[in-house]
Amino acid sequence: MEEEFEFGFNSDAQHSVERYEEMIRNQDQYFFDAQAFEYIIDNYIEKNDPVKALQVVEYALNQHPYAAVFLIKQAQLLLFTNQVDKAFAALEKAEMLEASEADIYVLRGNIYQNLDRHAEALENFEKALGLAETTDEILLQMAYVYQNMHDYETAIVYIKRSLEQNMENKDGLYELAFCYDILDKQEESIQFYQEYIDNDPYSYAAWYNLANSYHKLDLFEKAIDAYDYAILIKENFASAYYNKGNALVQLDKYQEAIDVYKQTFEYEPPNADTYCAIGECYEKLEKMDEARSYYKKSVKMDSKMADAWFGIGVTLNFEERFFESLHFYKKALELDEENPDFWFAMADAYYKLGQIEESVEAYYKVLEYNPLDIEAWLDFSTVLYEQGKLIEASETMADAIKNNPDAAELYYRMVAYLFALGQTNDALAYLETALVTDPEKHYILFEYLPQLQDNGLIIDVINRYIK
Repeated sequence: MEEEFEFGFNSDAQHSVERYEEMIRNQDQYFFDAQAFEYIIDNYIEKNDPVKALQVVEYALNQHPYAAVFLIKQAQLLLFTNQVDKAFAALEKAEMLEASEADIYVLRGNIYQNLDRHAEALENFEKALGLAETTDEILLQMAYVYQNMHDYETAIVYIKRSLEQNMENKDGLYELAFCYDILDKQEESIQFYQEYIDNDPYSYAAWYNLANSYHKLDLFEKAIDAYDYAILIKENFASAYYNKGNALVQLDKYQEAIDVYKQTFEYEPPNADTYCAIGECYEKLEKMDEARSYYKKSVKMDSKMADAWFGIGVTLNFEERFFESLHFYKKALELDEENPDFWFAMADAYYKLGQIEESVEAYYKVLEYNPLDIEAWLDFSTVLYEQGKLIEASETMADAIKNNPDAAELYYRMVAYLFALGQTNDALAYLETALVTDPEKHYILFEYLPQLQDNGLIIDVINRYIK
């Protein structure tokens, strides 16, 4: 039995779904108009059931074989279920029926984009631009293609064109920020968002991206003001609270940062990153019990939070529980074995425990992963010097200088080692270089070896540079 069931423009979508499911239960054939089928298909898509949605498409195409809309829906669902070739075939049929339908070319462009066939993707999006009534989303899709091609300058052009048509497109605002960030053009980013805000002062996304650009330029006060505007417009904007907390940390306002981080919990569930950030603030305030408590919350929520494991170690080190701290530093290194800060902490803990060989090995790791860490070079050479390894200490300092030729501290330390080795002429040559590099830091030499203050040769050279 076939029952005709027509729907007008204002037909109830839920009623359409119920009638369709009744038809399936009864193993019957009802007639649905095209609008009703769209309702039913969309219902299953919203329920994340592409298989049932495809079944409805088959019914729809049987009853409306010349409706391109169902072939486009079919292509979308086939793509969703990774049936790319069949999706292309469905779009070809749709194009034969209705070549002026922009969605055909948008979807085909998306497929080519997923296949990294950039030129074909752009060609289809261009076709869609000439056919669609609204083009802001198509322009944004084209920007994504250019991003995938690493052509961020062109991507910016298309994102701006998209935003000119739809200033409410938050995705466009965030993508623009991403492109400016990749190109390291924060000043241009700031200028754009300021102009954007002049036209739309209530765009929380624009204020947020402006704040992020200020943050990246280390303009933390301005960043905080902009985050505050974003929060004023959108009170539950958890990301703005979190980033504001990060900016406060940069200003050493740790208690204020803690309060702001905790505000995120009012609008989203706590996460490991925020717990870890709060732990770091308490650590900076030297409230080690509270710091350790939050670090533990962080690793309990995410056992792969290397920074939190490390943080627990730092709190124990502060309490001179050096042996215990090593366990947590090792946990951190298991997750991030090339982190020079973790190795530096290991080297220091081993040194304090008198395990000099292990400390030296850890220092080698620090300098392998970060040869620009001046403090690490100085500390490592000190360990060698204290072990009576004067030649190794001076050789280490020579390596340090090769990697950091502008660091006056290293030259002054080299002077101390060369004097200790009795190499006076070489020492004085390094002293001259140190004084040319930064004469104000000459006190470093006497801090390390106070007896050099009585050396007439050194005093004479310093007096030539210090007025």
